[in-house]
Amino acid sequence: MESQPIQTDVEEGKTIAIIAYITLIGLIIAFIMNTDKKNSFAAYHIRQSLGIVLTAIVLSVVAGIVGISTISWIFNLIILAAWILGLISAVQGERKPIPVLGLQFQEWFKGIG
Repeated sequence: MESQPIQTDVEEGKTIAIIAYITLIGLIIAFIMNTDKKNSFAAYHIRQSLGIVLTAIVLSVVAGIVGISTISWIFNLIILAAWILGLISAVQGERKPIPVLGLQFQEWFKGIG
């Protein structure tokens, strides 16, 4: 059972966490919204979303260099799956890292949020 301060943190940060997954603009808006409040739940999902966006950029560049459209499709499906899992986690009020890189995103971007 979660303690009251943690549950309050989730409820107060849930909207910002969800906004973080709504495109790059949503991520920027969520980051700005969380600048004043410093909600740890929102910050967690901002870091997850930032990691997904940066991974998408890297994979897009790799797919462009390789030039094989099948690889591009596979990368896009991986990013879509990560985005969906992150969004579901935010909606459900969970701090659940996306598979493979989620914990790394928290470590790499610990100064964000």
